[in-house]
Amino acid sequence: MGLGKIRAEFHCHSHYSKDSGNTLPELIARARDIGLQRLAITDHNTIAGALEAHHMVPELIVVGEEILTERGELLGYYLQEEVPKSLSVEETLGRLKAQGAFIVIPHPFDVRRHGWHTQELLELLPEVDALETINARCWQWRKNAQAIAFADAHAIPQIAGSDAHSLAELNLVHVELPLFHDADSLRESVRSAEISGRLLSLKEHLYASASIAFSKIKSLIMDGNT
Repeated sequence: MGLGKIRAEFHCHSHYSKDSGNTLPELIARARDIGLQRLAITDHNTIAGALEAHHMVPELIVVGEEILTERGELLGYYLQEEVPKSLSVEETLGRLKAQGAFIVIPHPFDVRRHGWHTQELLELLPEVDALETINARCWQWRKNAQAIAFADAHAIPQIAGSDAHSLAELNLVHVELPLFHDADSLRESVRSAEISGRLLSLKEHLYASASIAFSKIKSLIMDGNT
């Protein structure tokens, strides 16, 4: 790790996302096991899980949300209020900016997963703080390579995320950057970020899907017994 830098995970999901089985205690324990100093929980269209986790360990958890707009997805960090899904891009950005949020475009060229077309990205660049240029759940590395090249060409800061829907995915992507504690300090810190990572393999993807399904079934059984 670079001198004076911490390790952070900027994109992960808890069981508050329908496609994840990660419980909050499991996520927190896993983050500590792999040496993370910041863990952004970015569930789909909700901050409920992130708020709960932040109450448990405020020094570790960043309250985030992965928001589906009417055109594509955006990531918001350091949120106090949830942003509803399916709003216009302009309305979504307005609600994020009203909170002073740090705003990121996730997996920008992966249109299969609510990415964006090039012209849309060019229009968005002045409105966001960074691009997610490495996402471990992209099926093809070229999508990440395209994002890196685009960010370099337009001199916009880059972050990365495992997009973890299962616990084993949390260590696939590495981000090292100076310590931050709010959206403003993150804007400064991200300019010195060092990012690396790899894709989730097909075997790992199948294992993750099975693990998520098992966790969901287990949760339903436990709920039925209470």
